[in-house]
Amino acid sequence: MSGERPRPEDEAVPSSAPVTADDAPAPPAGLRRRLGRLRTPLDIAARFVAVEPKRILMPVVLFLLTVVSTLYVGSGFVEAYSEEVGAGAAGATGTFLDGWPYALPLLAILLCHEMGHYVAARIHGIPVSLPYFIPIPIFFGTFGAVIRTRGQLRSRRALLDVGAAGPLAGMVVAIPCMIAGLALSEVRPLPTEPYQLEGVSLLYGLLKWLVVGSVPAGYDVFLHPLAWAAWIGFLVTMINLIPVGQLDGGHVAYALFGGRYRAISQWAHRLLVVLGVAAGAWAGGSAIGAGKDTADVAAEFAVGANWLVWALILWILNRATKGHPPVDEGDRLSPLRVALGTTCVLLFLLLFMPVPLRAVTP
Repeated sequence: MSGERPRPEDEAVPSSAPVTADDAPAPPAGLRRRLGRLRTPLDIAARFVAVEPKRILMPVVLFLLTVVSTLYVGSGFVEAYSEEVGAGAAGATGTFLDGWPYALPLLAILLCHEMGHYVAARIHGIPVSLPYFIPIPIFFGTFGAVIRTRGQLRSRRALLDVGAAGPLAGMVVAIPCMIAGLALSEVRPLPTEPYQLEGVSLLYGLLKWLVVGSVPAGYDVFLHPLAWAAWIGFLVTMINLIPVGQLDGGHVAYALFGGRYRAISQWAHRLLVVLGVAAGAWAGGSAIGAGKDTADVAAEFAVGANWLVWALILWILNRATKGHPPVDEGDRLSPLRVALGTTCVLLFLLLFMPVPLRAVTP
């Protein structure tokens, strides 16, 4: 999951008016002396990103661990694709390094997403950390990343810019990756063994039709690892644009709607629960109607569990952060920023998938 985690106990946020790199507040004298020496690679990186050296080590370590975890998971995607289509998806070294066709594009999407937040925050003069990636050697190889803003985003302009920059920057990479990945994918008969079926959003479905064309009945597109990485980028962006709490969509909705945001967030949270129950009931009912056995019916009812889990996670996060920090209600958004926020809302609708993943038993 991506997003900003404000830390009210840190120093107050500077003025939200845009500043250039030359106008940015100078670092403390002690930090200037440390950066002036440039004795280690961390010192050099610190000067480049305007972050204290001691705050670089952990993000770098977590990123490297995420590289390893996504390569490991990606090697599984590559192996599965090779078995499905009967050909190698990339050079076979017999190690986890074979996962690069999946890991490289996924990391590029996530890194661009997070650096979009970072750059927008720095433009507004907001102290912000480097991204903290979350590695995990199962599922997708990562749970995304978070960045920390030291203080609060008190301006609606800053809140919108920082919230919108991440998803839009990530999609600049994700869409070309999806197009290239679909071009490398193959259309084949549906498997006769259980498999995972990815959800289809409006944007994904449109790109699939434009690149692959119509797919005959009984066939489907077997996604290349590159396309899987892009699809996961779509999924992560969609989740982050949900207008709840500290998610990017929460920032954008608060900036757009101000005082009405609380009601919007509450209704969005409730709809996640309704969606989870409805998706499970639909899938489970369909399995019963198809005469599936008890285990398959139970698995279908669990389809909606993803949304219920997200609803629980967001409820816990909202309780922990005590809701969205207040912003200056008198800060007006320009028509250009309103259009930027509206673009994020439309992007969420284009990426929305009622059932992101579903286990299919032929």
